[in-house]
Amino acid sequence: MNSLVRAMDKLNIVIKIILALPVLDIVWHFYRLLRSIDRGNVLGIILAVLLIVVGWAFFWIVDIISIILTNRVLWID
Repeated sequence: MNSLVRAMDKLNIVIKIILALPVLDIVWHFYRLLRSIDRGNVLGIILAVLLIVVGWAFFWIVDIISIILTNRVLWID
């Protein structure tokens, strides 16, 4: 899992933005889940599961903005 998280972090900004589009944004939700599991962050795991269930409809906007501004996906750790 650690190698997948590092690979996602090293992606080109254009590819990150494409993956943040409404239907493909599920990739970033699973990225958050794997990142929290990798770091042992229980609160992050719970929030990531909640985002997968209910956050898929609107969180893609936050992802696109955070990728453009910081070249990272916004997360709590």
